[in-house]
Amino acid sequence: MSSNIDTRSPFFPKSRTSQINSGRPDKASGVDSSSADRASEITSRTQSDAKVNITDGVRDFSKIKRIADSSPDVDNTEKIARLKAQIQAGTYEVDYDAVADKMLQSEF
Repeated sequence: MSSNIDTRSPFFPKSRTSQINSGRPDKASGVDSSSADRASEITSRTQSDAKVNITDGVRDFSKIKRIADSSPDVDNTEKIARLKAQIQAGTYEVDYDAVADKMLQSEF
């Protein structure tokens, strides 16, 4: 025994099922979707949903990103080439005190 009730969500907004389920007229029924009544309806339905709260973390990230994007690019190709050459030649020496200081700074 089959049912005539369509329980699927209206995936395609201009489909017949969507128009029947939404109860809203569209251009096919003669109502202009840009009319003042339509704009008023949309405003009243979305007014409570249009409020957005942005957390402090997102604001901080936005400021950091803006600053990083506006900072000049750094070209480290010479430094990298010099370090590679030192490593290949076996003359590179690790500054263990500097490494330890950086590790402690990142932890505390």
